[in-house]
Amino acid sequence: MLRKATSGDQWSIRLLVFSAKLDPTQLNWQQFWVVECNRNLVACGQLRNFSGAQELGSLVVASPWRGRGLGTLLTQHLINTATQPLYLECLGERLAKFYNRFDFVPISFEDLPEFPNTRGKSSLKGKFRFSQLAKRLFRVPVVFMEHRGNS
Repeated sequence: MLRKATSGDQWSIRLLVFSAKLDPTQLNWQQFWVVECNRNLVACGQLRNFSGAQELGSLVVASPWRGRGLGTLLTQHLINTATQPLYLECLGERLAKFYNRFDFVPISFEDLPEFPNTRGKSSLKGKFRFSQLAKRLFRVPVVFMEHRGNS
C-alpha cells in the first residue's frame, strides 16, 4: 500500500535511510511517502522543498523487496506529486540510468538553479554544494539530475 507517511513511521524511515547509507540529514517525515506491506514499511521516498525547486530524495526500497517495481512505483508517484521543478542527486551511473527512465537527465553542478532564499527555505544548489565538493576532491561519483518530463 502506497500512502503518505505518518508520525509513527519516522523511526522506520530513519532505519531504511541509514540501511542504504543515504544522507540522514533533512529527514522530515511529513515530506515522505511510504510503501507498506503487512504493516511493515518496505520503501520510502520524499520530496524536499527548496526555494523554487524540489528534490526527490531518500528513496529506499528494503533489500528483500527490491526488484518488485516498488522503486518505480514510488519514483513515479513522487514525480506526479511534485509542484515545482524537480531535481535529485544520486551515486553512480547505475542509479542515474534508473532515474533516466523517468525523464531525469544529468546536469552539471553549474547548471543547477540558483533561486534566492524565500520564506526561510534554503537553495537546492546550496544543499548540493557539499556533494560537489566531494565529487571534486574525492572523486565521489555524484550525478546531479533534473526532471525534464511533461508530467
